[in-house]
Amino acid sequence: MASEQMKPIATLLLGLNFCMYVIVLGIGGWAVNRAIDHGFVIGPGFDLPAHFSPIYFPMGNAATGFFVTFALIAGVVGVGSIISGVNHVRSWTSESLPSAASVAFIAWALTVLAMGFACKEIQLNIRNARLKTMEAFLIILSATQLFYIAAIHGAAAYRR
Repeated sequence: MASEQMKPIATLLLGLNFCMYVIVLGIGGWAVNRAIDHGFVIGPGFDLPAHFSPIYFPMGNAATGFFVTFALIAGVVGVGSIISGVNHVRSWTSESLPSAASVAFIAWALTVLAMGFACKEIQLNIRNARLKTMEAFLIILSATQLFYIAAIHGAAAYRR
């Protein structure tokens, strides 16, 4: 009985996480597109500058490139964890729990890594509104993904 009470909570967290991961992917895709279109351009016959970075982003600060890169990776793995989580919620058996929990944990670990770069970007203090939005979503996602992992593991503990 108690394990069935966790199913709506897990479903709600899956829906919330899906929406937030899609927003993170959208903003991250915008940032990469802008970096490609307006990034560093060098003409023929010129040498690369001494402090050239291949992940240079024209908006933000020195942490923006790492932040956006890991946010995109976390977003893609997060959406994959949502797909596995929907399969687990549909069947809600102990056989589907290991795959859903392991992918969710990997997505959470990558989200926490991207959140660390978000904190560094906040500390460096030069960024635009879209990057601030992505930072906020990743900080919230690090908590909600952890709550989702706790919800599916809590349901498994009640089944015994």
